[in-house]
Amino acid sequence: MSQDLYDLLGVSRDADADALKKAYRKLARQLHPDVNPDPETQERFKEVSAAYEVLSDPQKRAAYDRGGDPFGGGFGQGAGFSFTDIMDAFFGGQGGPGGQGGGGRGPRSRMRRGQDALIRIEIDLAEAAFGVSRELKVDTAVLCTACQGDGAAPGSHPVPCETCRGQGEVAHVQRSFLGEVRTLRPCAACRGFGTIIPEPCRECSGDGRVRSRRTLTVKIPGGVDTGTRVQLAEQGEIGPGGGPAGDLYVEIQVAAHETFTRHGNDLHCTVTLPMTAAALGTTLTLPTLEADVEGAGSSAGADPGVETSFDLVIEPGTQSGSQEVLRGRGVPGLRGGRGDLVVSVVVETPGRLDARQEELLRELAALRGEEQPTGQVKAQQKSVFGRLFGH
Repeated sequence: MSQDLYDLLGVSRDADADALKKAYRKLARQLHPDVNPDPETQERFKEVSAAYEVLSDPQKRAAYDRGGDPFGGGFGQGAGFSFTDIMDAFFGGQGGPGGQGGGGRGPRSRMRRGQDALIRIEIDLAEAAFGVSRELKVDTAVLCTACQGDGAAPGSHPVPCETCRGQGEVAHVQRSFLGEVRTLRPCAACRGFGTIIPEPCRECSGDGRVRSRRTLTVKIPGGVDTGTRVQLAEQGEIGPGGGPAGDLYVEIQVAAHETFTRHGNDLHCTVTLPMTAAALGTTLTLPTLEADVEGAGSSAGADPGVETSFDLVIEPGTQSGSQEVLRGRGVPGLRGGRGDLVVSVVVETPGRLDARQEELLRELAALRGEEQPTGQVKAQQKSVFGRLFGH
């Protein structure tokens, strides 16, 4: 290789390590065989890689600056460079996939974040609307108190791995058209931790955590619905090695109510009236959702401002299928506001009449001129699509 190594990388002779790495990344992206398979470009890539291998090593760079032969007999003869440098050029890492300098990832920590946990609970509609606190029994991984998450039996400690000398990685060298390519792999003896536990804790078998059942209190805010998840930060599984806990998610399932059905933040209910009440009008007393809240109403200690019932006025001549909308009597929203209560009226026609009832109804029909009603036949109303497309 006759060309100056600094010229090959396009840097000055006083370039620092960052400038060298930046120049090499740029050239490697342009010249790598996977990007440009041209034979001349491959040869150029070999030269650039060899130049970077020399100049990135302080001892080899010093020898080259003094006029010595840094390759010890030519390119590819004893010259090796880390495969992580090539990966670094393409993926922008800092010295390799592990994000640490020096061309390797180093030992990985035994301490890792725990997994998130999910439990499902069923609550009543009123509890979902106004909020409630619940005690939960949770079976999760907790910190092992015998070893405090260390994984080693009391009185012992993890020791450095003799195979990788505590690095967590071992080098693997193979020949290729690039010369000797060195890759780093997790040490099989210590599984990449860099240490070995000679005497694992008997309580947790070296994992640093054990299974345990504990009791938590979760506060469910008003306005939740089926499928809503309440997050309890750091109340999930403790991580291996005593790592930080994950989060616990409580998923809500709202039980069906005997009176009300929920649509968003609106409540719907149906009242059935006899024909006479619909014709003459009446007033009905209906319960509110607050009536389901423990302690609500006029009992001792109850909030006097909470209405557990309300009066619904049925106007004379109310028809079956009509609706009464009561504003602000639905479910409170998670972000404020409150839905409505929609009351649907169903008028019930009597199915059995005694002689006197039948006689009175016939008299009423005669007074109204309805002995032989013809009925009113109307065309069926078109749907939205029918009106748009003429169907």
